[in-house]
Amino acid sequence: MQNVRKRRGNDSHSTAGVCKENVPERKRPPFHFDLWFCLTLQNWILDFGRPIAMIVLPLEWFPLNKPSAGDYFHMAYNVITPFLMLKLTERTSRPVPRTAVHLCIVTFVMGASIHLVGDSINHRLILSGYQLHLSVRENPIIKDLKPASLIDSFELLYYYDEHLGHLMWYIPFFIILLIYFSGCFSNSEDQKKIPVSGWLLLGPSSLYYWYLVTEGQITPLFLLTFLAMSAMMIFQRRKGLGPDSNGSFLFYSFSITVLLVSLWVAYLWNDPVLRNKYPGLLYVPEPWSYYTLHIRKSH
Repeated sequence: MQNVRKRRGNDSHSTAGVCKENVPERKRPPFHFDLWFCLTLQNWILDFGRPIAMIVLPLEWFPLNKPSAGDYFHMAYNVITPFLMLKLTERTSRPVPRTAVHLCIVTFVMGASIHLVGDSINHRLILSGYQLHLSVRENPIIKDLKPASLIDSFELLYYYDEHLGHLMWYIPFFIILLIYFSGCFSNSEDQKKIPVSGWLLLGPSSLYYWYLVTEGQITPLFLLTFLAMSAMMIFQRRKGLGPDSNGSFLFYSFSITVLLVSLWVAYLWNDPVLRNKYPGLLYVPEPWSYYTLHIRKSH
């Protein structure tokens, strides 16, 4: 009887094992079109469209002492972007360090929130005549302020907006993309092909990164990230691995961005006013400075 029971028990375990083995694994789509599309769309609307909304919409709808439409865009960006980036890291072909991702997300939200406040006041200054192509002390509406210590306060605001806020926003942003890229390597040829939908997204994605790099003044950070991705690709190829469709999409987006930034710098290379505002080895003017200097003046 005991042998019969043991045999039945073994049969039941083996049957359960067969059932588990027969259960097909849930395969995720090789290219995350839904996430890339949502990320690209919200970047264009909530980040690029933010200052445009503040300029275009009637001032009567959003008084200067209340949050503007651009501020609400920024608030939505600060929530949606980290959520989408978390979802991206959850879909990598290989596991990535979750703790590092979570720390970067926290820092990202804090930096973007600091930038929200500084940028909100900065765009209200633009409506009052502030000129982005000039430094804080050279601006007509600020240089004659009394007492003079007020100018120091505006310089501190500029530091929070353009330096500290950008660093705490963009450094974790690119670290997350680099961590995500490190998990996008595979030896399967089927996973390496970018679908047509991915190629169609490549242009808008690259163009947004051009805006992000130039307006955010983060060219060194972007180039370091791009070089790290290139080095990672070389290292992984030696192990017989290559980037999957998502990794290739991100790498090609960055490659086109490098080209666009180079063309932008070449176009404005001999501009004396912008040269004066952006001294140093890496001369990369901001698009909105170009707008206030050349486009808004002409109108």
